[in-house]
Amino acid sequence: MLVVDRVNMSYRKGGMFSREKQQVLKNISFQYEQGECLGIIGESGCGKSTLGRLLMGIEKPERGTILLKGEDIGRKSARKGRISAVFQDYTSSINPYFTVEQAVMESLNMKTSSRKFNQSKVDHLLQHVGLEPSCRYKYPHELSGGQIQRVCIARAIATESPCILLDEAISSLDGSVQMQVLQLLKKLKENDKLGYIFITHDIKAAAFICDRVMIMRSGQVEEIVNIEHLNNVQSPYARKMLQMIIN
Repeated sequence: MLVVDRVNMSYRKGGMFSREKQQVLKNISFQYEQGECLGIIGESGCGKSTLGRLLMGIEKPERGTILLKGEDIGRKSARKGRISAVFQDYTSSINPYFTVEQAVMESLNMKTSSRKFNQSKVDHLLQHVGLEPSCRYKYPHELSGGQIQRVCIARAIATESPCILLDEAISSLDGSVQMQVLQLLKKLKENDKLGYIFITHDIKAAAFICDRVMIMRSGQVEEIVNIEHLNNVQSPYARKMLQMIIN
């Protein structure tokens, strides 16, 4: 479904007029299959969030290609209805002047312009992510962090995209709430056949929800491994990260 081929990305150091560049991604290649959960894991600064922006078409790669169902992901028509996202900073993900209903309707309106039909779906979507229907009339400041992130998930699945990119989507939440959201995502994956690209620095979370993990280091792919073979990773760096689960 998604093919990333020899992608490179760099940014100018010291401002836009500087000639010096820092390479952030180096020859990244992998494939994502519809319906799976692919974890992209690595320490802060390894380039995984930059890769996430490229996968969402927010930025374009310096070199290489990213194809979604054979189309360049930089084209809006290639992304529409095929990939949606839930980001780390849920406080800036929703317009603070929107009610929950308005936030979810924003995504529903991308599928159909029937306001009556879309309004009838809001309750269903909120219940689907574990929220009470009464939440539809609340504003973000009236909700907890976990509740807001559930609204963001409802908004992402409202588009019926077969793939949802989750960029550090649980890292800003408290520990117990993190597990609740992970369990919700796993349930949605199993029941609704959703697929995820799960970007995280937390290898424990990746092990809980992912089918495969791609371990990144210094802007490169260190290793890609099926989750059931996580104990058999080959690179010393990957083995070091694995110790985080054991310890």
